[in-house]
Amino acid sequence: MKDIKGEKAYPKSRLGWLWENMQGKHVLFIVALLGTALYNMLQLVVPHYSGKIVDLFQQVERDGLSLSDNASTFYRLIGLMVGLTLFRVIVVYLDCMAYERVSQATLFRIRNYLYDKIQRQDMKFYSTYRTGDLMTRVTGDLDAVRHNIAWVIRCIVESLTLFTSAAVYFFLIDVKLALCVLSISPLIFLIVFRFRKKVAPMHKALREKLAGMNTDAQENISGNRVVKAFAREEYEKEHFDRTNRDYRDTNVKTQMVWLRFFPFVELIANALPVILLLVGGLFIINGQITMGEYTSFSLLIWAIANPMRMMGNIMNEFQRFSAASDKIMEIYYSEAEIVDRPGAIAHPGRFEGRVEFEHVSFQYDDGKLPVLKDITFTAEPGETVAIIGETGCGKTSLIQMIPRFYEANSGTVRVDGVPVEQYRLTDLRKNIGLATQDVLLYSDTIEGNIAYGASYLTAEQVEKYARYSAASDFIHRMPEGYDTIVGERGVGLSGGQKQRISLARALAIKPSILILDDTTSAVDMETEKQIQHSLRNLDFPCTKIIIAQRISTTKFADKILVLKDGRILESGNHQELVAAGGYYSELVKLQLGQTDLAG
Repeated sequence: MKDIKGEKAYPKSRLGWLWENMQGKHVLFIVALLGTALYNMLQLVVPHYSGKIVDLFQQVERDGLSLSDNASTFYRLIGLMVGLTLFRVIVVYLDCMAYERVSQATLFRIRNYLYDKIQRQDMKFYSTYRTGDLMTRVTGDLDAVRHNIAWVIRCIVESLTLFTSAAVYFFLIDVKLALCVLSISPLIFLIVFRFRKKVAPMHKALREKLAGMNTDAQENISGNRVVKAFAREEYEKEHFDRTNRDYRDTNVKTQMVWLRFFPFVELIANALPVILLLVGGLFIINGQITMGEYTSFSLLIWAIANPMRMMGNIMNEFQRFSAASDKIMEIYYSEAEIVDRPGAIAHPGRFEGRVEFEHVSFQYDDGKLPVLKDITFTAEPGETVAIIGETGCGKTSLIQMIPRFYEANSGTVRVDGVPVEQYRLTDLRKNIGLATQDVLLYSDTIEGNIAYGASYLTAEQVEKYARYSAASDFIHRMPEGYDTIVGERGVGLSGGQKQRISLARALAIKPSILILDDTTSAVDMETEKQIQHSLRNLDFPCTKIIIAQRISTTKFADKILVLKDGRILESGNHQELVAAGGYYSELVKLQLGQTDLAG
């Protein structure tokens, strides 16, 4: 959704969104704002009473009185100055603590919400956003949001209160002198307005550069084996240097924008004491104000000048918050397309395991050609269906229809006779075990990785599923066995070992439907034979849908689907397809030779 300027429109404004996420801290935040206003109004205490003391001394001198006769007045003024200053220090301390509590609580709430939102997104989301970009949004961009609450908003209230209090005080002392001193202040607002228009787009570009730099770093670190395999360390270093340099240059350009305006702001701010000196001096000579009143003016002139100086920095930081919050709100208000539909069927128990595809066609949103075309087949409960075909024929896309990672453009995918989109996603996916060729293992123990989907498993049960996947032997050979910590993404394990742990993890949830995407591609033939034997003799009913390239995997399947260009080219069991003399038969000849055609 976009507004008339072409920018994304959200249900709430940036500040409205921020207020919404201060839930439970609204009262504390309002108290903090009032505290800011209070301690800045207390800035008038010292100048005011200093002026009174100066006038007291002048009166004593003029009337020829003894200072001891006015000692009580003098001490009372000093006492008020000291007491109210100490009170102001306490208010400032408590106020800063309140802002920090509100900002940290808001940050905590938004970060948890974002993480939950990211967890619940569909595959389209993950193909759109890069990992490094998402990491930037939940770290650096969120820190800009916290900084806005704890510093920017406080500074805005502080500057406005200080400026307004000083201006009102000036007018109470002498209207004409106040007008003379404040006459040039509107120029500051004009400069800041011009600055805001210049710097806003630059902060957006800066956040994009930061996200790009973090993405490059994340991809390089996670792909360190590839880098080392091709000896591309120098190339990657130069590539990151270019990205880092680009971010640095954008950062410098952004800061330089303010530096172009800064001299004008400083000129105006520094002109205030000069105006006061000239005009105030004339007013004292003409008897329009007292020396004490001039002293109050002089001591408070910074309360007009400093907010002017701060306006540029405040606007700069607020634009940084605006750019960061836009990127966060994009995720915050994003909605997954594949979600539970109204009236979704709850199915907490096990499925029978019947899988049906009826005239299913599918095309990715960013694709030009359909990936699957009119796919129709049925896997009965307990059956093993093997899918085979050349690379890019749509095998993986087909199995992703079953857990609703993607939805068919036409046709219907059913589980136990019910279209998958009518089930609750949690119930559907809890009944499906998935193991893929590209394995992701977490930085946890081997036991923790196997029991990832079923944390209630005992050590004996974990070992049982490791035996099913032919992983128990190599695990026992490890120094710490099942307590061995797996490195990030399984670093330290071979490809075959990772695949076997992944298979054990899929089996550990005792799925009604087991989907294996070329899961044994990295294991040796003897290990694959053990795994196939285990899969045929599981102690729970399970429909198995297996993507494979080896005939040794497909030959024992109840049904084999041969895919080509997104269509089912052949269908049948091993013997039937060999006898048909088509694509599968030629593949058998290629892999096994003429002597093993009959299986």
